[in-house]
Amino acid sequence: MRILRLLAETEQHFAEQWSADPVKFGVCMSLIAEALGVAQPTASRHLDILKRAGFISVQKHQKWSYCKRDEVVIQDYLAWLKQELSIEV
Repeated sequence: MRILRLLAETEQHFAEQWSADPVKFGVCMSLIAEALGVAQPTASRHLDILKRAGFISVQKHQKWSYCKRDEVVIQDYLAWLKQELSIEV
């Protein structure tokens, strides 16, 4: 959840990224690990879970991998979750 929140506000949390525009291209995995205060392998495991769930996309550029939220998938999931949790009267 924390990763998704950080990626929702890339300009606020990752403005120092110089290698690519964090809003348009995504955020470097190493900067995400740094923001979380965890080792890069730990962050990579969590990012892989989010990627497999479809909540983020990952693209490689040179030697770095960049992560970006997939807003359509997240909104579809939230709509599904709301429907599943609704109580029928």
